[in-house]
Amino acid sequence: MTTEHETPLIRAVDDDEDQLISLEALLSGEGWDVAAYTTARDFFVNDRPSRPGCLILDLRMPDVSGLEVQAEMKKRGITLPIIFLTGHGDIDTAVFAIRAGAEEFLQKPVQPDRLLTTVARSVQKDCDSREHPIDEAEWESRFGRLTTREREIIRLAAKGLLNRQIASKLAISERTVQVHRLSAYRKLDVHNTAELAPVTVLLERGKLGDDDGWEPPAG
Repeated sequence: MTTEHETPLIRAVDDDEDQLISLEALLSGEGWDVAAYTTARDFFVNDRPSRPGCLILDLRMPDVSGLEVQAEMKKRGITLPIIFLTGHGDIDTAVFAIRAGAEEFLQKPVQPDRLLTTVARSVQKDCDSREHPIDEAEWESRFGRLTTREREIIRLAAKGLLNRQIASKLAISERTVQVHRLSAYRKLDVHNTAELAPVTVLLERGKLGDDDGWEPPAG
């Protein structure tokens, strides 16, 4: 559970202090280092994203929603895998969170073994991505093969929008979105939204041209 330089850290953000205590006990009991925060602000101010690991994030909090935290992390280029853990989830929210890059969306109360398995998988994913950085030149080359319409659609798809949402935003049919999206996937050599992660990162870095500034609605 280590990288070459630092042991991973599991971050947990939840306004429920009892929930945080339970998470800390479970995770530390399995040997993980844990940092618990009761507000998103504390997380952003005090955390050091350069340390590998993952984030367990509550969906509904008084100061800001979990989806807003996810969006802010993207703005700041924080690529920690996110595990949403909430008692207020619904299917649409779960789909949106996953398409926006979340590793998992779990309902409270969650089985400890399932959470621990998800944490281990997320940490391994983060460590692997740090050991094998994105080949910017390769992805810029792939992105350059796309048509203007395909670029528009992929930018929105990488942010987690569904085909119907992209169609509405671009004022085109859902079928047109599907056709262009499949064509773009072939040119990018990806098979699903999760594999668009490098595109998301490079868009955030301003490496793939102008972005439209779209952000998800507040949770």
